[in-house]
Amino acid sequence: MSKLDSKIPAGPLKDKWKNHKDHMNLVAPNNRDKIDIIVVGTGLAGGSAAATLAEQGYNVKAFCYQDSPRRAHSIAAQGGINAAKNYQGDGDSTYRLFYDTIKGGDYRAREANVYRLAEVSANIIDQCVAQGVPFGREYGGQLDNRSFGGVQVKRTFYAKGQTGQQLLLGAYSAMSRQIGKGRIKMYNRHEMMELVIVDGKARGIIARNLVTGEIERHSAHAVVIASGGYGNVYFLSTNAMGSNVSAAWKIHKKGAYFANPCYVQIHPTCIPVHGTQQSKLTLMSESLRNSGRIWVPKKIEDSVAIREGRLRPENIKEEDRDYYLERRYPAFGNLVPRDVASRAGKERCDAGYGIENNDTKEGVYLDFSTEIMKKGKEAAIEKHIHNPTEQQIYDLGKAWVEEKYGNLFVMYEKITADDPYKTPMKIYPAVHYTMGGVWVDYNLQSTIPGCFVIGEANFSDHGANRLGASALMQGLADGYFVLPYTIADYLSADIRTGAIPTNSGEFDQAEKDIKDKIQFFLNNKGTHSVDYFHKKLGHIMWNKVGMGRTPEGLKEAIAEIAQVKKEFWADVKVPGDADGMNTELEKAFRVADFIELGQLMAIDALHRNESCGGHFREDHATPEGEAERDDVNFKYVGAWEYQTDDITTEVLHKEDLIYENIEVKARSYK
Repeated sequence: MSKLDSKIPAGPLKDKWKNHKDHMNLVAPNNRDKIDIIVVGTGLAGGSAAATLAEQGYNVKAFCYQDSPRRAHSIAAQGGINAAKNYQGDGDSTYRLFYDTIKGGDYRAREANVYRLAEVSANIIDQCVAQGVPFGREYGGQLDNRSFGGVQVKRTFYAKGQTGQQLLLGAYSAMSRQIGKGRIKMYNRHEMMELVIVDGKARGIIARNLVTGEIERHSAHAVVIASGGYGNVYFLSTNAMGSNVSAAWKIHKKGAYFANPCYVQIHPTCIPVHGTQQSKLTLMSESLRNSGRIWVPKKIEDSVAIREGRLRPENIKEEDRDYYLERRYPAFGNLVPRDVASRAGKERCDAGYGIENNDTKEGVYLDFSTEIMKKGKEAAIEKHIHNPTEQQIYDLGKAWVEEKYGNLFVMYEKITADDPYKTPMKIYPAVHYTMGGVWVDYNLQSTIPGCFVIGEANFSDHGANRLGASALMQGLADGYFVLPYTIADYLSADIRTGAIPTNSGEFDQAEKDIKDKIQFFLNNKGTHSVDYFHKKLGHIMWNKVGMGRTPEGLKEAIAEIAQVKKEFWADVKVPGDADGMNTELEKAFRVADFIELGQLMAIDALHRNESCGGHFREDHATPEGEAERDDVNFKYVGAWEYQTDDITTEVLHKEDLIYENIEVKARSYK
């Protein structure tokens, strides 16, 4: 029998969350100031959770490694946030958002969690509007919506191309109010180094002050991990360079199961890699696929000429362009889900049609010329301009695109020196989001009592592929509307516990372990930098645990990562000392965790003998090159239990996925 108890409430799907809330234990308002909660991470999930819990009256300690919560990677989200408001009157509903999310995740997500997410989504928009988030609006003042990949309705609320930033400022303002009231103690430039477990429950953390180097003990009645995803295991990704897996990996090694680590999202619209010394990649919002058309030349000789600089894309005739997403998926066109669009782009480049003059020749075009002329003609009619010139149409269309996406176009031009209004954007898939993460039950609690995990750090809502604009939705749903209920049910037993002391043997041992590891890194007489090993790991991960995976490549990856790990611990060089800022020391801890996680990702991908969502096994593909699931043998969550430093000894536990409200069938966007 599985050790995993998902704690999904009984009853009809649409009533589960309401009935569950109605029967939870509560902490009375006059008892909440007796309870301490630690929140690790202050992005959208952690920031909204910290603000809400503090407003309810709990004592909150919030930790972030950045100099301010405003610098959390949530700020980089561009395109929007989903909610089933049906403002456009085009057929949206809670059920349709639920269905699209399950289907988009290739039927590998938990029904009850996803329905709850869809159910509370509408509340998020109301909350954020009340905070002053400047969502885009239509002419009459009503909130505007965009379409995003994998859906056929408009449900994505946005603030130009900076939605994450505006939502984060809303959460930060709510946090700041509670900081001012003394209900949140904010620990900027602090990194969680270890979870402390006392009598089987999460009771605190060891943190390092990244400015002074001081090792600190912090206790609480519960610990909330909201530290984001693990895309930087690939070295090159769209994530901020400081994004890491360490908080989640630390609790994994203390007993929290890690679920579906092989589920990684490759985003189709990123600026292509330009050289071997690049340190990160830049995302161009999926919202651009509302207006841009993706294509490559139909003739290989045209692709070669473009790469060699002998031909400009603007000079390729319409009939000589292959709009391959529109050709392959006519029902959804350029708005197919991210995993589908990414694989289609890779297929064209593998076939020799790539247009970027880089080491791999990988790149395709995202072209706005059609939309500019279309919107220009509409604007000319609206302005009663009869017989407009081509230039007038272009200028009016450009103005419309600029209003919708202007900051994204400015960012692209600053990076590439190309004007995307005139020359199509060059894009190619890149690592963006991780659907896997710490396993949690319906209450968002891990397999460690008292340790809750929210946002991208958990596995729960996206299955094998996240639909665009659902990351912000999940982070804020967890933080504002789910965790504050479910954590109270757990904390109701702690109102008589009193403050958790930090002078216990468990805290002593945890602090000693961290200090010993710091001294190891600083005293190791290695010859290679931390980045040297991170790049080696990333090269293995991208080539063998990336968009296309084979059994042979995954076995090689497992062995090669083991060798990287051996070399890392023998030959890493960390300069500086422990008493003060030391970014190389910070990276050493994080890369040590990435190496172990990378091996588990390869192990998980090897065991899952099917293709689903972002996990594409080339030996499990349809004749048309689409993902081929195995619902008989793999319709489950794979949750791994840590055993020893040898990651190959991890034990797999399975949570069967039961669909009572949706027909599981082949995913089609044609």
